[in-house]
Amino acid sequence: MSDKKYEIDMCSGAILPKLLRLTLPLMLSSVLQLLFNAADIIVVGNFASDNSLAAVGSTSSLVNLITNLFLGLSTGANVMASRYMGAKDNERVSRTVHTSIFLSIVSGLILTVIGVLFADKMLAMMQTPAEVLELSAVYLRIYFCGMIAMMVYNFGSSILRSKGDTKRPLYYLTFAGVINVVLNLIFVIFLRMDVAGVALATVISQCISALLVIRCLMKETDAFRFSFGKLRPDRIITGKILGIGIPAGFQGVVFSLSNVVIQSSINGFGPIVMAGSAAAASIEGFVWVSMNAFSQGALTFMGQNIGAAKYSRINRIAVISCACAAVTGLILGNLAYIFGAPLLGIYDPRPEIIQPGLTRMSLVCVFYFTCGLMDCIVGVIRGMGYAVAPTIVSLLGACGLRILWIFTVFTIPEYHTEFMLFLSYPLSWTITFAAHFICYIFMRRKYPKHDLIPEST
Repeated sequence: MSDKKYEIDMCSGAILPKLLRLTLPLMLSSVLQLLFNAADIIVVGNFASDNSLAAVGSTSSLVNLITNLFLGLSTGANVMASRYMGAKDNERVSRTVHTSIFLSIVSGLILTVIGVLFADKMLAMMQTPAEVLELSAVYLRIYFCGMIAMMVYNFGSSILRSKGDTKRPLYYLTFAGVINVVLNLIFVIFLRMDVAGVALATVISQCISALLVIRCLMKETDAFRFSFGKLRPDRIITGKILGIGIPAGFQGVVFSLSNVVIQSSINGFGPIVMAGSAAAASIEGFVWVSMNAFSQGALTFMGQNIGAAKYSRINRIAVISCACAAVTGLILGNLAYIFGAPLLGIYDPRPEIIQPGLTRMSLVCVFYFTCGLMDCIVGVIRGMGYAVAPTIVSLLGACGLRILWIFTVFTIPEYHTEFMLFLSYPLSWTITFAAHFICYIFMRRKYPKHDLIPEST
């Protein structure tokens, strides 16, 4: 059976139906990936020790900070594979596939070493309370043992996404997600392994999803076919992937760094607020990945059309993808806040936990559509081949504004509250989107308005 049925022709025809066909499975895949962590939080919140929920939840911003730099490289892989596919350059598509998988293995190995060796020191730097420090360190070390699998899955699914295949990664994550939930229940409820059990369940499920993606690539019948015999980096393509991926990853680090600073401030309010914020952040994550799917879709669409020299479609891709992200954020974000109390109760039913979670959601979820706009315009710009500019804008707009807020407004005694802390999120999103939009206007002028005959890049 030909695997052409999984491909999408992104360079002709109506954009919206094909964008939805690409992004909806990607959205569901991202939701399932989040369920790995959500299952951890729900299980420990209901069946583990008192401080376990705070221990697991407080590690998420630190994990994102460390992994985002390397996950950004998968963005570079997606852009290059999309562009070469649009240009119908099969040789470079093949070299991109093998270079990407090689980089994923190296990235995962580096992350494993960092996480295992420096877990205690990193958590201490985040002012993690003493009562949850040991549990957080246990969870973090085991979690980072699965970094190679996480990187291989993300790079592999990014390669498949570059040709429009978001369905098979969804199937693989569905299977791995079921395994993760079952193992969570066995390890925590029956074997009493606490946070170590949920971390181990996550690692095992990540290994399963990675193996399935590699198996998929090995069975491809076109230029995307993977072979271990060809597993080596191509110098030129590596440079291009790094040229796009490192700034993209650094941007993720910038956002995560600001979140680590905020998490450190949250930690100062104690385990109750930490637990409520962790539960709210988990719910918010489902809204964010739903919006971010359109950012990934815009990046892939833009990459293929730039490769095929279909420049007349650039503005339409930008407008349609940003509109979809904003509408998704408005609907899902406000629904999450309206049903916030029962949703937070799934994680921990105690009222003292729910209240700080609702405070966070009133600012983050209600205004989340501005974050969707910001992320989507970045996907558009990066798909056009510009990597450094959005990183600089994000450095100043997201990280800079949040840190400035925390060290100025938040230090004023009457403003030293949870509400004022979380207010830094929507403010930074709105300002940063405006700056990115201005950048897009200038960058669009560098491309022709009309289509050209594609050239190999």
